[in-house]
Amino acid sequence: MSILITGGAGFIGSHLIERLLDATAARILCLDNFNDFYDPAAKRANVTGFASSDRVDVIEGDICDHAAMLALFDRHDVEQVIHLAAYAGVRISIERPEIYVRTNVDGTLALLEAARRHPVDRFLLTSSSTVYGADATVPFIEDAPLGIPMSPYGVTKRAAELLGQTYRQLHQVPVVCLRPFSVYGPRLRPDLALPIFISAITEGRPLPLFGDGSARRDFTHVSDICAGFIAALSAEGVVGEAINLGHHEPIEIRALISLLAEIMGRE
Repeated sequence: MSILITGGAGFIGSHLIERLLDATAARILCLDNFNDFYDPAAKRANVTGFASSDRVDVIEGDICDHAAMLALFDRHDVEQVIHLAAYAGVRISIERPEIYVRTNVDGTLALLEAARRHPVDRFLLTSSSTVYGADATVPFIEDAPLGIPMSPYGVTKRAAELLGQTYRQLHQVPVVCLRPFSVYGPRLRPDLALPIFISAITEGRPLPLFGDGSARRDFTHVSDICAGFIAALSAEGVVGEAINLGHHEPIEIRALISLLAEIMGRE
């Protein structure tokens, strides 16, 4: 049995592979295109801990290449898919929506097509809390109306969910949609709030802050996110569901900044 992890060299993917090596006896396929969304050297460093394992194949490839994805499923006995690969980030999606649509929607379609032709036991589709729009019920509830996403990124994640649900209905691909909330931890992407805040505090620079800091985010440690993914690989009664993965204790951004300053002993 093989578990395919797309985006396996990324922040969440690399942590998840490390956990899966301990939690399962499966062979792991780490698929990543090592693009320059952030420094590719950081992604290559992420895989150093498991790249030499005889249970891991690190494969450089693009999920948008439909033929390559079919060939990958042809070559390997893929029984489970954890689809993490995506362009992430709200602000950049507003500036460059086309790459988000291509990767997050068409790339997801390529994998669903491969899973349709080579049936799998479970297909975990990584969505995002950004699918909840401004009119969504608060706190966010999976089976309540979602509203309209507030960014192209959120739109592409919602579109990917709908593709997954359609392939479940039409072709019995066992899709489970997981919606992580503000994941943090070691190896976090450098463009996200926590690394930016920590760097600014360390270097004594002003912090970039949008609004008055009263916005609340449900920061969730990557170890808890990985536990959720691993549970969803075998849990009963979850196929066809959308499931929030969050800490359930949102914190105001200004409180987060104060906490960082206190821990670091700096203004």
